[in-house]
Amino acid sequence: MDCIVKFTWDEEANVWYATSDDIPGLVLESESFDTLVERVRVAAPEIFEMNCPNSFIRSITILAERRERISHNG
Repeated sequence: MDCIVKFTWDEEANVWYATSDDIPGLVLESESFDTLVERVRVAAPEIFEMNCPNSFIRSITILAERRERISHNG
């Protein structure tokens, strides 16, 4: 199965967090984007196998979203 994992930046907590509609139970966070990628690579297949034992992950696509507030002077 090809899975999509969404990374979202939480400005208040100062962390990236990962969730996926394709991998039930996947919820991870990290202060570093690259560290979160590594955590997903390790955890996603294990979580997927526990929740969907008759299937396997073929690939993971990471979609990232980060919104920044821009101060307006003037």
